[in-house]
This record gives sequence, C-alpha cells and structure tokens, in this order.
Amino acid sequence: MLEFAEKSCLIRIDTSKCDSCESKACADACKKYARGLLGIDDQGRASITHRSDDEVLRLGTECLACEFACKFRGKDAIRIEVPVSGLDEYLKKRSLA
Repeated sequence: MLEFAEKSCLIRIDTSKCDSCESKACADACKKYARGLLGIDDQGRASITHRSDDEVLRLGTECLACEFACKFRGKDAIRIEVPVSGLDEYLKKRSLA
C-alpha cells in the first residue's frame, strides 16, 4: 500500500494490484495532465520514491487524473480522499449519513 498526501487530499494506492496491470495508466496520466509525480518502480508498481516529501507537496496538482485513469484503464487501485469540512455534520442533519 502506498499512501501520500498532497495539499488538501490523501492518495492511497493498492500497489498489489499494480502487478497485474499492463497499462500503467496512472503514471501516464500523471505525466500528461499533471507534473509526473507518479512513476513506476523497478517492480512495476506505482511509486513516488523518486520524490521527496517536500516535492510531493509542491508538485502535487490534485488533478485526480491518476485515479480516473487507473479506474477505467488500469486495475482500480487508487483512491483519493478529499476531506470536506462540515460534511459529516451536514449529512447527519439531513439524515443522509
């Protein structure tokens, strides 16, 4: 499992799914639509090991392209969580939670 934070979101990647992924769509999307934060390591898994924590925070564009590409062209291994302040209270108040 790979987990890292950008400015206002948390990215989780189930790297065990990368083993059977042939497209590596997440890294391609990151290069095309963002700043190439995601790469593929020597084992064929999504990785940010070529970046420091400071670089991840500075370069992350929060574009969501990696999640979309992985879902539709990869193995659906990426989840991006974007916390919304007050959302839980709002849903409870409206009986939607």
